[in-house]
Amino acid sequence: MRVPHPHHPHSLGVVIKLDSPVSIVDEKSHEPLLSILSLIAETAVKLRKEGHKVIIVSSGAIGVGLRRMDVEKRPKHLSKLQALAAIGQCRLIGLWDSLFNHLRQPIAQILLTRSDIADRSRYLNAKNTINELLDMGVIPIVNENDTLAVSEIKFGDNDTLSAVTAAMVHADLLFLMTDVDCLYDKNPRTHPDAQPIEVVEDIGMLVADVSSAGSSLGTGGMSTKIVAARLATSAGVTTVITRSSTPGNIVKIVKHIQASRSPASLATQANAEDDDHTTTVDPLSLLTSSLLNTLNTEQIPLHTRFLPSPHPVRDRYFWILHGLRPHGTLYIDSGCHKALIGKAGLLPVGVLGVEGVFAQQEAVRLVVVEKKKVPGADGKLWEGPGVEVGRALTNYAASEIARIKGRQSTEIQSLLGYADSEYVAQRESISLFTHESRSASPVREMATAGLEMRGISGYESEAGVAV
Repeated sequence: MRVPHPHHPHSLGVVIKLDSPVSIVDEKSHEPLLSILSLIAETAVKLRKEGHKVIIVSSGAIGVGLRRMDVEKRPKHLSKLQALAAIGQCRLIGLWDSLFNHLRQPIAQILLTRSDIADRSRYLNAKNTINELLDMGVIPIVNENDTLAVSEIKFGDNDTLSAVTAAMVHADLLFLMTDVDCLYDKNPRTHPDAQPIEVVEDIGMLVADVSSAGSSLGTGGMSTKIVAARLATSAGVTTVITRSSTPGNIVKIVKHIQASRSPASLATQANAEDDDHTTTVDPLSLLTSSLLNTLNTEQIPLHTRFLPSPHPVRDRYFWILHGLRPHGTLYIDSGCHKALIGKAGLLPVGVLGVEGVFAQQEAVRLVVVEKKKVPGADGKLWEGPGVEVGRALTNYAASEIARIKGRQSTEIQSLLGYADSEYVAQRESISLFTHESRSASPVREMATAGLEMRGISGYESEAGVAV
C-alpha cells in the first residue's frame, strides 16, 4: 500500500469567518485592526502555500464606513446603514487587497444576499465562481451585500453566511473566529471552575455558556456561532471556534486535525486492502503515528471543534433546507413521515393541513402531527404542536393542496380539474433534517452526555428562524 508522505498532506478547503469588532474594526474608534488583519493575511497565505484552498468571510463594511464618515454610532435607518456599507465596502476590500498584495496573493470579492442563494441558478453560479477562483489560486473574500440587502433577504449574520458558503463549496473546515479561545460549560469570567468544551459530537446535547452577545457593530454572538456550527456540521464540515486575536493558531489546528485523521484513514485503507490480500500497513507505524499525535496534542491551541455529521446533507438537499425561506407549512401524519424517510414522495393522502400562502415550487415546512381518529368540530384532522422534520418544494399552490389534502391521488383530476402530478411534492424536492444520537462533551471531562443545551432552541425551529 502507498502511504501519503507526511510532509505533503491532502489539500483541505478552509473557510475563515472573521468577527467585525474583534478581528477587523475597533468597536469604539472604528479604526481597522491592522495588526490582526495582517496576521490573518499571513495565515491565509501560509495555508495556501501548504496546498489548502482558503476562503475568508469578512464583515466590517459598515464599521469601516462609520470611520470614513466620522460617524460615532451605528444609525438605525436602513438607508443610512446601506449607504455606510457602500462607502465602507470599497475601502475594506481595498485594505484586504493591499495586505495580500504585499504577500503576492491575489484575492477576489464575492458579495451575496439570501436572494442569491434562494435562486437555484444563482446559487450554482456562486458555487462555480468560488470553486474556479480556488482552482486559480485566488483567495475569495465573501461578505453579505449590505448595500442592497433588506431584512427579508438578509442572512441575519455572517456566521450563517460562512456556514452556507462552507456547505456550498464542500469545505472541510470552517473557523469561526471570536473573542474567546473556545466554548465553556460556564462563563469563565464569573466561574473559575469553568471547563473548556474541546470536542462536540452532538450539538443537540451541548451544555455551554452562550451569554456572549453581539457588539454594537456586528449582529452576532456566541448563539449565532452555535447555529452556524449546526448548519455546517450537518453538511459534513468540521467547525472550529477559536480566538481571533491569534489567527496563527489556525495553521496549528489544521495540522492537528490532519494528524488526528491520518492514523484512522491509514487503518481504514489497510483493512480495505487486507480484504484483497494485498500489502498492509505496518501496525508499528500506526502506533508510532498515534503516539506522536498524542504528544503533539499538548501543544495544540485551545479551541472547540464540532465534528461533522457522518451522514451529511449536501447540494440540492442542503439548498432546500437552508437556502430557501419557507412560505408556509404542510402538516403530515407519522405514517407519511415514515414513507418520506423511506424515499417515497409526498402524496395528498398524507397531508392533514395547510398553512400559509404559497405558489407552486415554493418552499414549505413539513411538520409531523398526531392524526385525530375523528375530525373536530372545526374539521381539523390533527392535534398537538407538531415537530418540524424538513422542507419541500411543492407541485401545487396552498389553495390547491387545501382541496386535495387527505384524498387519493386518483381524485386530484376531479377535485381540481387537472392533475399536474400525483405527488404534492416529488421526493427529490423533499429534504429532511438529520437527527443523530452521538455524545457531546469536554475532552477532559467526558461527563456531559444527556444534558440539554441552555439558551439554544431545537434544530427544527432554529433552521427556520436563524438561517
